[in-house]
Amino acid sequence: MLIKNNYKATIGAAFLGYITQAIMLNFPPLLYLFFQDSYGLTLSQVSFLITANIIVELIVDILVSKFAIRVGYRPLIILATVLAMLGLLSMVIFPLFISNKFVALIFSMMLCGGGGGIMEVLISPVVEACPTKNKSGMMSLLHSFYCWGQAGVVLFSTIFFLIFGLNNWMYVAIFWTLIPLICMILFCRAPIYMLEEENAQKASVLTLFKNKVFWVLVLMMICAGASELAMAQWASAFAETVINRSDLKWLSDLLGPCLFAVCMGCARVFYAKKSEKIDLTKSIFISSLICIASYLIAILSPFPVLSLIGCALCGIGAGIMWPGSFSIASAKMPHGGVLMFGLLALSGDFGCLVGPSLAGQAAALFGDNLKVGFAVSIIFPLTLAIICAVTFIRKRKSKKE
Repeated sequence: MLIKNNYKATIGAAFLGYITQAIMLNFPPLLYLFFQDSYGLTLSQVSFLITANIIVELIVDILVSKFAIRVGYRPLIILATVLAMLGLLSMVIFPLFISNKFVALIFSMMLCGGGGGIMEVLISPVVEACPTKNKSGMMSLLHSFYCWGQAGVVLFSTIFFLIFGLNNWMYVAIFWTLIPLICMILFCRAPIYMLEEENAQKASVLTLFKNKVFWVLVLMMICAGASELAMAQWASAFAETVINRSDLKWLSDLLGPCLFAVCMGCARVFYAKKSEKIDLTKSIFISSLICIASYLIAILSPFPVLSLIGCALCGIGAGIMWPGSFSIASAKMPHGGVLMFGLLALSGDFGCLVGPSLAGQAAALFGDNLKVGFAVSIIFPLTLAIICAVTFIRKRKSKKE
């Protein structure tokens, strides 16, 4: 039975959907070094696990963008929760029956990528369509739940590993399937709001491709995804190498991805509260500079603690890049519909693919040195800073004229 005319129930379900996506992207990285040691994987193979997850997200972004209006949001979101549950369970089951553990894990990452990809494309337009007043603030708040999900995943999983040992990781994987299960139940009942149908029909691939602003936003999304995921996906492994104590993995997880997520979530909540008073382009520019500085601190600092602080500060810098780009798109192209959201999510996922993969491959070329990988990754926040600076300069020129 549906909960009629209660958009708060829809937003609550959407928040849980982003927590589900956070599980899909952030639980596997906690196990990468364990898989590397236990299953005899190389760092390049571990990097490809990230790639497999995001490649599937890219494919799903395209398919969902094309068929969402025909099929409807609800069945696709429910499918996403099912794929998420299967992805987590298959991490436990597939390696038991498939001799090639690398192939088994790739299949699992593909299922996780399918669930995460659908969530990413549809949750944002569902919330955007809800009758809320401050759209950009709500979008930032929505994306903050990804951060809280990431922090919760790392914190709970780390505490469990500390008490019961990393060899019992499969029980944690099974536990996390409860979140997409609850999300599925909520989305079965909550009302689903869609962007205005007439606006969705006006948007076409050709129309969007002819718009120069769209291509600027595509590049912004690529840089946003790459800047965030290059650090988020490798923060645990980097912290482990910095601390250089295998018995202190729990500390590296807390000081790496967990602190990164908390800082990113705080940045998004702050913007959600102050969004009506803050210029979004300036905010993304400042965020890009913070991101660059944080990468440099992590790379150049001779002190382990300071390097880990650099990882955390990257969360503040990357915080509003992704939701901010979505909000700019909604304001500049209000008739883009789910197609626009899907293509921008596709662009962001491409950045999520390129960022951590480039960092991992660069590190592998220099003796698994992740500092080299982070150095290469600076190109993404730097590009985003240049885009925002040029946009701001053009705005000032147009006002003077």
